[in-house]
Amino acid sequence: MKYWETVCLSLLMAAKAGVAMAQTDSLKVGNDSITWDQQLEGIEVKAQRQLIKQEIDRIGYDVQGDEESKTQTVMDMLRKVPMVTVDGDDNIKVKGNSSFKIYKNGHYDPSLTKNAKEVLKAMPASMVKRIEVITDPGAREDAEGVDAILNIVMMDDSKLDGVTGVVNLYYNTLNHPNLYTSLTGQVGKLLLSANYGYGGMSRRETENINDTERTFLQTGNRLLSHSEGSNPGGIHFGDINASYDIDSLNLLSASFGGYFYKLNVQGDGWTELLPPSGENLLYSYNNKYWMPGYSHQSWNGRLDFEHKTRREGERLTLSYMLALTRQHTDQENEYVILKGDRPFPYTNTLQTERERFTEHTFQADWLRPLGKGHQIEIGTKYIYRNNNSHNTQDYRDALPMTDYQFEHTTRVLAGYADYILNKNQWSARAGLRYEYSYMEGSYPDGKGETFHQRLSDWVPQASLKYQMTETQSLKLNYTTSINRPGISYLNPAVVISPTIIQSGNPQLESSHSQRLNLIYMFVGKHLTLQLAPGYQFSNGGIASIQTAEGDIRYLTYDNIQRYRRASFEQYAQWKPFETTTLVFNNNLRYEHYENPNLGYRNFGWSDNIYINITQKLPWRLQLSLSAYGKIGHNPTNVYYKMHGWYGYYASLQRSFLKDDRLTVRIMTNDPFDRYTKYCDEAVNGDFRDLGTSWNRGRQFAISISYRFGSLKASVKKAEHSIENDDVVGGITKGN
Repeated sequence: MKYWETVCLSLLMAAKAGVAMAQTDSLKVGNDSITWDQQLEGIEVKAQRQLIKQEIDRIGYDVQGDEESKTQTVMDMLRKVPMVTVDGDDNIKVKGNSSFKIYKNGHYDPSLTKNAKEVLKAMPASMVKRIEVITDPGAREDAEGVDAILNIVMMDDSKLDGVTGVVNLYYNTLNHPNLYTSLTGQVGKLLLSANYGYGGMSRRETENINDTERTFLQTGNRLLSHSEGSNPGGIHFGDINASYDIDSLNLLSASFGGYFYKLNVQGDGWTELLPPSGENLLYSYNNKYWMPGYSHQSWNGRLDFEHKTRREGERLTLSYMLALTRQHTDQENEYVILKGDRPFPYTNTLQTERERFTEHTFQADWLRPLGKGHQIEIGTKYIYRNNNSHNTQDYRDALPMTDYQFEHTTRVLAGYADYILNKNQWSARAGLRYEYSYMEGSYPDGKGETFHQRLSDWVPQASLKYQMTETQSLKLNYTTSINRPGISYLNPAVVISPTIIQSGNPQLESSHSQRLNLIYMFVGKHLTLQLAPGYQFSNGGIASIQTAEGDIRYLTYDNIQRYRRASFEQYAQWKPFETTTLVFNNNLRYEHYENPNLGYRNFGWSDNIYINITQKLPWRLQLSLSAYGKIGHNPTNVYYKMHGWYGYYASLQRSFLKDDRLTVRIMTNDPFDRYTKYCDEAVNGDFRDLGTSWNRGRQFAISISYRFGSLKASVKKAEHSIENDDVVGGITKGN
């Protein structure tokens, strides 16, 4: 035992025994004697919990160990988590990008993933035990289609005292209201929780402006366009969770929830086409569009049974998940020619689209310890996934009406095995997953022939961690992920507008991505530091194919993309004083996209940066200041590059009442800029683009949160459940 640990233990034992320590009293510790110059009236021993912990497959942030969790939201806590950045618009990025999924208690949660802004900035951090960044999911979790997983682990104490709940209200000067409320209670062995949230989006908040200048290389003509629009509406989300302790070895848990939103998308703009000389305008027109029937809903139900054996650590989990998504789109466009000859025969179009996604998943997992420090996990999984769409486009008799129906079914049968080792300073994990997929496409209207594909995929992964000292660790990991096309990429329906013709590709196949990362972490008393170089590559990735014929752009998809990324992620949290915390989080990367068939390459450097300082002030006030943005010109695909941008954020809060049950917070985002500007440009293809967009920036907000009851438990969850995250480019899970 260390010297000062012995001192503290001796002090505590003496205090417990009621030892009186007078001026001449002394305490013997080893060969040393500790004396006091005056009477001690009490003993206070302070210890700092290690907030950040690196495990073999994840990095965890101990929310309950952070004193600020009593008064802040989960969104505030995310700003402190390594590899996670949150900008002033509450847009979350993990490892520098938005390709991630959000889990709750270890399994996928669509409401959190698609409505993270509304849910996490309304959810009190006091309800969360820890936040985990799963950097390299094992063979069981497939690493399907994502760079990382953000897992929100709720409080899980075994005893509940009464009923507890929280109400959070939020409103900003752009007329955006937010409401979040939750309630948890227990009846015998049955534990229940329910939550509901609403987020309103006003016309002013969703205002957007877009300008594009496009030059067609074949004709030399220049297309200029300008549009202004908004999409006011509301989002409702919620879920119900239940768990029942059958006995000490068997647990049954269930959940059902989802979200629904309806938007009134509307706007107008103008377009004009100029010859290379810039004189004698070829044509120009005004466009008005509205989508009064745009709605989306996604629902998920889950049932888990967990059985623990008499052997410590052994468990069997049986799971079933149902996922449903429905999306309706009705868009009407009106075109008015102001000058020149009309290049298209119609003046009004009505496009309707109905997309449906249904997924059934069955899974069985068995975890068994093989001895001290050794364990193996094996399992199997079956997925039945059905996508179908019905798309029509009416040109008001100027052109024949189009009508496309398409149905796509995927069946996946998978088996996996994971081996985990923990011995002294070493930890290791190795796994292999095999997936057999059968995909079938058909046309219910008889306009195409039914087709099918059979695919076999091997998904290996491995991790090795060495705990060099109590404060330093080093980890090396390799992972593989699978991306399967969603209905939006597969749908062959041809959508026609005056300047673009687009369709999906029903022949798309799945693609693989490989990642290699080295992570060094130092966790000290005042400083936490993480350095993580990494490399990612893929061939045959799903990518857009953009061409131009004359002055019309054509868009579809193909398995053609080669991608390479070298990155260096850095995280530092420094407490120079007891009341001051500094956080620095950034992701420096070099990206290279290539289409070998067309000979296109696009590459460049960029750096995502986030800096935050939190300062405790007198009168129990707390001030937080943040700056964030992107430096450089990062490629987004083989055609486009995104320019740099920046933003800033500030908040001031104070808590009231016993146990800080009431918290009031005022915030501002980009207070000196009415709009946030974003720019991108096309550097390859049959055209060159320069696009600029503006979204509403400056806003001021107030948040009020009140906790009631005693929070000593949340609904239990099986330690393992189902996650499916392999689909890209579809409405599945609300994408």
